[in-house]
Amino acid sequence: MTNDWSEQDFLKTDKQLQHYGYAIEIHRFDLEQLKDLLMRQRDFLLRLLENPSLLEHESFTQLLLAVFHLIEELACRSELKGLPESDVAHVKGVLEGPIPLGQGMVALHEAFEETIPLSFFSGLKNNPFDQGASPIVR
Repeated sequence: MTNDWSEQDFLKTDKQLQHYGYAIEIHRFDLEQLKDLLMRQRDFLLRLLENPSLLEHESFTQLLLAVFHLIEELACRSELKGLPESDVAHVKGVLEGPIPLGQGMVALHEAFEETIPLSFFSGLKNNPFDQGASPIVR
């Protein structure tokens, strides 16, 4: 993504990501670390969910709801190491979810470009999908 993307660029990328074969290697995840990160960001995520401008973007709203479901799933387990394989498979299914992270990131950036331009530019500088992204302005 760049700051000159058009609506067509977002639509094209979203369509490509809908057909991308996501596969999470759940055993490479540190679920405890993921739980801690999500719990620390819970208030921020809740504020996003309360923002009416962002709620107009259905795929982004669905992603946020899926993230809250993941937070609940991780938070209700007192121990995340040594889970039975059936439960690990369930958590993996929640992670892969109906709206994969890549699609959600595109929806987030599109929503921010329209409603919160400064957050959009900040997102471009910190884009986890762009290996050349940097928070340092050059």
